[in-house]
Amino acid sequence: MAFEANYRRAVVALLAIVVTAALFWFGKGLSPYWPLTWFAPIPVLLYASCAAWPSAAVTAFLAWFFGSLSFWRYFRLLGMPPALVAFSFAFEAVVFTLAVLLFRALLRRGALWSALFAFPVAWVTYEWVRNFALPHGTAGSLAYTQLNFLPFLQLASVTGPWGMSFLLLLFPAAVATGLHLRRAAPKQAFRIAGTGFGLVAIVLIFGVVRLATPVQGSRLTVGLIASDEPGNVDVAEEGGKTGELFRAYASRAKELAARGAQVIVIPEKLGVMVNSDTKSVDEIFEKLAAVTGATLVAGMVDVSPLVKYNEARVYGPEAPVLSYDKHHMLPQFESELKPGTTLTLLRKRSSNWGVEICKDMDFTPLSREYGRKGVGLMLVPGWDFNMDRWWHGHIAVMRGVEDGFSVVRAAKNGYLTVSDDRGRILAETRSDSASFATLLTDVPAAHDRTVYLFLGDWVAWVSVVLLVFAISRLLLAK
Repeated sequence: MAFEANYRRAVVALLAIVVTAALFWFGKGLSPYWPLTWFAPIPVLLYASCAAWPSAAVTAFLAWFFGSLSFWRYFRLLGMPPALVAFSFAFEAVVFTLAVLLFRALLRRGALWSALFAFPVAWVTYEWVRNFALPHGTAGSLAYTQLNFLPFLQLASVTGPWGMSFLLLLFPAAVATGLHLRRAAPKQAFRIAGTGFGLVAIVLIFGVVRLATPVQGSRLTVGLIASDEPGNVDVAEEGGKTGELFRAYASRAKELAARGAQVIVIPEKLGVMVNSDTKSVDEIFEKLAAVTGATLVAGMVDVSPLVKYNEARVYGPEAPVLSYDKHHMLPQFESELKPGTTLTLLRKRSSNWGVEICKDMDFTPLSREYGRKGVGLMLVPGWDFNMDRWWHGHIAVMRGVEDGFSVVRAAKNGYLTVSDDRGRILAETRSDSASFATLLTDVPAAHDRTVYLFLGDWVAWVSVVLLVFAISRLLLAK
């Protein structure tokens, strides 16, 4: 009998691992299928509610670890050693396991409401701390699995990514708690499960209403260009190579301007510009801006005698050249470049325009700073890795929802993407769809004030407080 019972427990544990890992694999990968993330933790939480803690811990750890392996090839592409990739997955699996064990311990001690909130707040606290501790900002947050779920995405305008991650894990915790109590305490089970479903319903109603509310303000026509040709995708050498590539981009930009483009964005790090080349490089786009009346944003590596910057230069008609230096560098690939520290604003009648570069959009504080200055349009040169064209290319979309601006992002090895402040993709095409891929569309340019702009990471702070409370309940509960 003991053998049979152990066998059954092992089978149930294995099923929980396989189902949760599979749901996480497809639900939080580079091209996530968003509904799966909502249900992924349920098998592990249900198993943990009835199992001994060592068995629950092993099950939770393995489920998260194997579910994370969908990112293995991507991290190896970024140059991370296999041991470091495995360690990063294992570390997150430990955090997930601790959150599951906290849920289990409170549930089994009868602290039902504390158990319900303990699971999501533990994870949100981890995501928020990781956001400051690692050089990748919010990248990797569970919130980014929901970028295609537009009604839910509107929650970012109130809470940022933290509220989305919270609700994504509160829902399965409510379901698991309700199922666990369905026989012993059906009224409690109904109230707790109803709370989870009710909060999700309220958020989705808010999202539907926000999506249905017309976006106010003026619109303008934007153009985007990128070339993934072998001779164009890498950083062009200084001098003739850079000048040749910029003239090729300028030729396509002139065509877009003739079709009505008022703003044109091209990718980051197209070529190298040293001090002696500044005038000749700038003249290419200055003349184009003067002739067409369009504003152009072009990315390049700016080299001075002492430092190198990943820079975006802004060329406007009858205006001095502006520059923006990238704030957040990609480790290993950009370690020799000096981070910038300032914002670049283009003041327009309807709203301000801002400039960021690629990885900058992975971080909430910088975009929120722009949002507080009334930016309604963010112009973003970028460079992705093909494999992550959807995942990393669309992270920028959430910054627009949070801070009330449209995003125009042109990336090599990625997408040319235009989105509004509701996270709707207005137009998009692959950067390898032509020798010089182009995109032309209209986009709202007015700033939208959001709750997140004023309150910032309030959900993260509340999560920290609730986590401390849940741990204290655990220590006091019998």
